[in-house]
Amino acid sequence: MLARGFLSLLALLCVSSASGSAVDEEDDYELMYVNLDNEIEGPAPATEEAASCDCQREHSKWDKLFIMLENSQMKENMMLQALDELPRLELQTLKAELSQLATTLAGTLATVTSQVVSQVEQALVRSREQAEEARRLQEWEQGKVLEHVLQLSHNVSVRLGWLESAWSSRAEQQAQETALQDKLDGSRGDNPILNSLWKELQQTRAELRVSQQWAAQHLLPAGCETAILFPMRSRKIFGSVHPSSGMTLSSFTACIWLKVTEALDKTIIFSYGTKFNPYEIQLYLSRDSAVLAVGSAQHKLAARNVVTPGKWLHLCGTWSSENGSASLWAQGQLAASAWDVAGAHTIPDGGILQLGQEKNGCCVGGGFDEALAFSGKLTGFNLWDRVLSPAEVTAQSTGDTCGTRGSVVGWGVTEVLPHGGAQYVS
Repeated sequence: MLARGFLSLLALLCVSSASGSAVDEEDDYELMYVNLDNEIEGPAPATEEAASCDCQREHSKWDKLFIMLENSQMKENMMLQALDELPRLELQTLKAELSQLATTLAGTLATVTSQVVSQVEQALVRSREQAEEARRLQEWEQGKVLEHVLQLSHNVSVRLGWLESAWSSRAEQQAQETALQDKLDGSRGDNPILNSLWKELQQTRAELRVSQQWAAQHLLPAGCETAILFPMRSRKIFGSVHPSSGMTLSSFTACIWLKVTEALDKTIIFSYGTKFNPYEIQLYLSRDSAVLAVGSAQHKLAARNVVTPGKWLHLCGTWSSENGSASLWAQGQLAASAWDVAGAHTIPDGGILQLGQEKNGCCVGGGFDEALAFSGKLTGFNLWDRVLSPAEVTAQSTGDTCGTRGSVVGWGVTEVLPHGGAQYVS
């Protein structure tokens, strides 16, 4: 330990001798000693031979080895000291960088958090506004519906009052006419004044008949409040019917009120068909005839001389697959019947039911034929999944047709959408 401490104080400088003496050109080392007070001492006096350093003498291998070892230890100590200082500096730098990173992250997090909170608040405000707008719109729609219902109720009340007044007036007028006619028949004779009054009465009666006929043609029949107007024949004008239940039928009864403007060779009232068979059910007009076809265009039944353009007509068609029985009713009276009309056939579901046009096998509203289109008014369309009795069919033409609902299609309940220029009228 003493030798190591002594050697740690030694600073060794090696100087190459450049003298001209004949040496082996080996390096000579000049040794300088440093005391504990870090003072550099010069060469010792010549008299102190024990402490002198003979730099001219050749160092042995062991001397050189010790010198190399000392140099290595000094370098190791310097490296160790440098290594001790390096982690401390790196740690301080890393700590400063971590502090700066934490500050930056805190600022960024605060900014992002404020932005997220702001966006959430804006989304909540928008949602609240949308909910409030939806609530106001719903209240407005409900108000409109209630207003429409009240208006319809008022119209019904007015119409019922008008009908009651007209009925009372008509009954009173008929009673007065009967009494006057009886009186005139008994006392008219050859009195010219009474004869003149009689002629005026007959003329008034004829005018009243004309007025009643006009009212019957312009007012909707059988208590119906609305009808679909088909203003002209067009391949774009029709009504699509969306049944409330399936159309898989082994029997049916279809009834409808119609007033046609003009009937051609084939004027469609309603039709039901699929992409495989466009002619599953068809009720159409052919000039003055009504025709019911089931299953195909060949399986049909016609009732002649039942159609008058410009006048309301009530038609009912019935069919059963059990024996192929089919019948057509006009104004509550049986107009035609037949057997073996598409017997054992079943009407499949998945087709399209339309008013005023023929299903063409591809799509709704596409590729229609203008010559087949209906022009006029239709109302009171009902469809049952059974054959109604004769009494029920007759009641459809005389009772409240629009107050009766079919099991498959019920007028006023089932959705019927007009397309093109078709529109609801009252």
